[in-house]
Amino acid sequence: MSIPEFLLEVSIVVIAVVSLLTNLSVLLCFTQSAELRSHVPGIFILNLSFSNILLTIINMPATFVGVAESAKPFGDLLCQAISFAETFLTANAMLSMAALSLDRWVAVVFPLSYSSKMRYRDAFLIVAYSWMHSLTFALTQLLMDWGGYSHTYASCTVHLDAEKRSQLTAYATFTALFHCGSFALCLLVLCFAYLKVLKVARSHCKRIDVITVQALLLLVDIPLSVKERCLAEQKKRRQRATNKICIFIGTFILCFSPYVITRLVELLPSVHIPRYWGMTAKCLSYAKASSDPFVYCLLRQQYRKVLVSIISRVVRNNHYMLAVYGATSTLDTTDENCIARIT
Repeated sequence: MSIPEFLLEVSIVVIAVVSLLTNLSVLLCFTQSAELRSHVPGIFILNLSFSNILLTIINMPATFVGVAESAKPFGDLLCQAISFAETFLTANAMLSMAALSLDRWVAVVFPLSYSSKMRYRDAFLIVAYSWMHSLTFALTQLLMDWGGYSHTYASCTVHLDAEKRSQLTAYATFTALFHCGSFALCLLVLCFAYLKVLKVARSHCKRIDVITVQALLLLVDIPLSVKERCLAEQKKRRQRATNKICIFIGTFILCFSPYVITRLVELLPSVHIPRYWGMTAKCLSYAKASSDPFVYCLLRQQYRKVLVSIISRVVRNNHYMLAVYGATSTLDTTDENCIARIT
């Protein structure tokens, strides 16, 4: 085993473990918090988390075996099923991210009419479209028999065998439409929605800044250090909004664009994709599943509070069980000593 392959195997294991734990933590928060379940965006987050968990359980182990053995890990039927799952789950996850960005856009740009524009029924319709969109491409791939093991990516994925080169035009059209209908479409929606959100956020910050500066000018008796802290907090507020938008869009581009570009470039007959680059691009696309819970959920105060309360309850229960066990052990020891003295 070479060092690059070993590093790729370790990366896949780390990504899978982090993805499974964090996405399960998101689901646990939903089961324990009625407040989180009452929010409409929770439907999109649940759909995204389920897609990431299934991708972690089904596709990441298959890719790990493919990298470790440098050969086809499973039979044809199972490999086609895994390839079908990858196409469906990847597209569904991307569309869920786009749905979350649209929800933020409606909430920030149209705050007074948000409850009428984004209802539970609307959210379920968006999720239903996401499923139909993803199933259309996954079923097309399955019916055309374009799923199988790719040595370049060491995984069961969308792949055209050498003996089917007569279908290259149709396969290239499908690949281009799939990535345009998933990655490009979602990137366009993310950029549009979050840049609109950023514009509104900056506008609100400017209004707050004007009011704050006017108040500081009127309050001449407050210390200079207090004024400086207020102005510094204004700057941090503006920077936080920009940082969040950069994280939302940046992680999407960083994780998915190398893989998507590679899949499009390999359609050119004169281009050969190095195997290590193909596997690295695949690992980067998997990394999005482990970063999504942090980007959309676990770093928010609502989720942190729920997680802290869950951990506190678990710790208290463990302490209680240990105390009960210790008391029981003490009583058992006392009884044994009494019996020993009597006999």
